[in-house]
This record gives sequence, C-alpha cells and structure tokens, in this order.
Amino acid sequence: MTEQGTRPLLNVVRGEATTEETAALVAALAISHATGAARHAAARARASSRVTSAWCDRSRLVRGQLAHGQGAWRASALPR
Repeated sequence: MTEQGTRPLLNVVRGEATTEETAALVAALAISHATGAARHAAARARASSRVTSAWCDRSRLVRGQLAHGQGAWRASALPR
C-alpha cells in the first residue's frame, strides 16, 4: 500500500526491479498504448471515409418505377 491507502498501479511480483527498469517498462507501455490509440483512430477515420461498394449498396434492392400504359400488366411479369 502507498501512503494514500490506494493500491499501486504496477506491482513487481518476482525479482528485484530497479527504479530505471520500472521506468523503462512504464515508458514502453505508454508508447505502446499511444501507438495503439493512434492506429485505432486512423482505422476509424478510414472506415468513416470509405466508399461503399456497389455490392453493399442497399439502394439496388429498391424497386424501380412500374411500367404504365398499354400492356403494363403483361410487362410487369416479364423479366427485365
């Protein structure tokens, strides 16, 4: 326990880590977290600016205009 009564964020379980080794570990973890957050932000930016392919575009499922006029009933059953 520390002086404030809270648990430490990092605890050496086995061995004797020096202050420099602990500082190096904390620095490496901070850099790893920062690069991971930057990659995540870049991936989100790419995903939001991505153009939707025609295969994923749901507007192609919307029915087009219906034929009207002479022979429209017959034309509605014919393949397009």
